[in-house]
Amino acid sequence: MTAQADNKSIVMVTEGGPHIWAIINAVANAFGPITVILETPESKAALLKRRARKQGWISVGGQVATMIVNRLGKRFFSGHADRLIADAKLETEPRPGQKIIHVPSANSPEFLAAIAEIEPAVVFLAGCRLLSKKTLAAIKCPVLNYHAAINPKYRGMNGAYWALATGDGENFGSTVHIVDEGVDTGDVLYQVRGKPGPGDNLMSYALRLASLSREICVQAVGDALAGRLKPVDTGLPSMQWYHPPIWTYLWNGIRRGVW
Repeated sequence: MTAQADNKSIVMVTEGGPHIWAIINAVANAFGPITVILETPESKAALLKRRARKQGWISVGGQVATMIVNRLGKRFFSGHADRLIADAKLETEPRPGQKIIHVPSANSPEFLAAIAEIEPAVVFLAGCRLLSKKTLAAIKCPVLNYHAAINPKYRGMNGAYWALATGDGENFGSTVHIVDEGVDTGDVLYQVRGKPGPGDNLMSYALRLASLSREICVQAVGDALAGRLKPVDTGLPSMQWYHPPIWTYLWNGIRRGVW
């Protein structure tokens, strides 16, 4: 595996975040220096307008309220996150010397120019925009994605939370899959399941899943480099999820203790 992993052949694409850097650093540990393409996060206004066209402004307003509550709550749960990071030995910051290419979007000409110059053997997405049909067609190597939930049952947003909130805790986990034109609809390669720790909530599930998922991310990248990607049939139904609106979030917290 290592012999086939050219230092410049692995590109990871992300908007960043502590849990994503934990995965990036795990892949770098396995294969040596890699290239990170860091895109500018999409504006919340554009995201919400697009979502409102599908779900309506009432539902989206409730989701925004939950997002605000959780953002404000992060300061109160920072100690829990720090303990989780320390216990799982997560490296949640870019390392000194890490090659990072900044682009406005993973669907921008700048992104495609970077891919054309690097000519990667595998592109691994982790917390970035959905690639457009045009962008995906322009990438000539396998494109994989890390999804912090079990596909296809929990596609979209906050799948691990929804597994717990719907009484389906056995599907608290994450997935690495091949990227296609849909929302987390590509063929599944690897999945891992686990349990939230005491005190975990919507603000810490991503870190918890990162601690569980480093190995399957490394395995999937290694398989792509070796040309041995083998999709698996999960036998699960397919459904797309979004942020919980505030009334649902409070109800699940009070009724099930899932926050």
